[in-house]
Amino acid sequence: MGPDEEWEEQAGARPWPLPPLARGTRPRVLLAEDQPEMRALMRGALRRRGYDVVEATDGPGLVQAIIDGLLASQTQVPDLIVTDVRMPGYSGLEVVARLRREGWTTPVILITAFGDAQLHQEAELLGAARVLDKPFAMEDLCDAVGALVPTGH
Repeated sequence: MGPDEEWEEQAGARPWPLPPLARGTRPRVLLAEDQPEMRALMRGALRRRGYDVVEATDGPGLVQAIIDGLLASQTQVPDLIVTDVRMPGYSGLEVVARLRREGWTTPVILITAFGDAQLHQEAELLGAARVLDKPFAMEDLCDAVGALVPTGH
């Protein structure tokens, strides 16, 4: 089952584009990374910068986090998605492609250890806001996130 079928099966007939965001004052970042150490570093850096971070460990977890946000009693969609390209289940590129087909304009930062010219071109065509090639400094990640979704702090 790919991201298309999983969305349809679990989310049902939710209207697209998404309803208005219901959340606190902290911008929400959905972070998908299958390497626990890397995910912990990114989570810590983003939280210190004032972001609410929701985590996913793989492609299906990323889709599930989006679905859970849509189905919450008060819709909670991310202000920004940061996702690894290569993860178990489906890739960050597959999820971004589905989001764009559904009319989502949520900014997406892709991270990858395999950032060749073809991947960068595909990410640009899908509307990814940025691609960060691993290894990168946490400061670079935070600056990229801050440029797309400022915290106001």
